[in-house]
Amino acid sequence: MAARLVIRITRQDIGARITTRRRVPGGFRDAVGILESWADGTLRVRKKDGTLVKIPEETLVAARVVPAAPPRPERE
Repeated sequence: MAARLVIRITRQDIGARITTRRRVPGGFRDAVGILESWADGTLRVRKKDGTLVKIPEETLVAARVVPAAPPRPERE
């Protein structure tokens, strides 16, 4: 069964947590984080480690809004 790649985000989703898949040489890359901006053909996604990922709009093959990450259990 093949997965269906659909882009389900818009500029109105700025500030939401999203997951993306984009084409890169040799395959695909994924990024999950907060959509900080979408301007001049580039999406900027802030990952939880603070890294800013710049995604050219034309490389995007799938994206959607996802719920907030569940809290991690505390270690004792």
